[in-house]
Amino acid sequence: MRSTLNRATVFALYQLTLFAGILLLPLALVMRKAGITLPVHRAVDRVNETYEDMDIESAN
Repeated sequence: MRSTLNRATVFALYQLTLFAGILLLPLALVMRKAGITLPVHRAVDRVNETYEDMDIESAN
């Protein structure tokens, strides 16, 4: 039960991170033209790795 709740929480966090990345895309494009990068990809990658780790643990 606890692993299901943890997996659901991480999945929701992953979805929210992707949503935030999509919303911040116009800002990121403007910032890139100014020479500044917005590191949203790092947050998405970290949450994705955590979600995959949770999925692997539940399979074992």
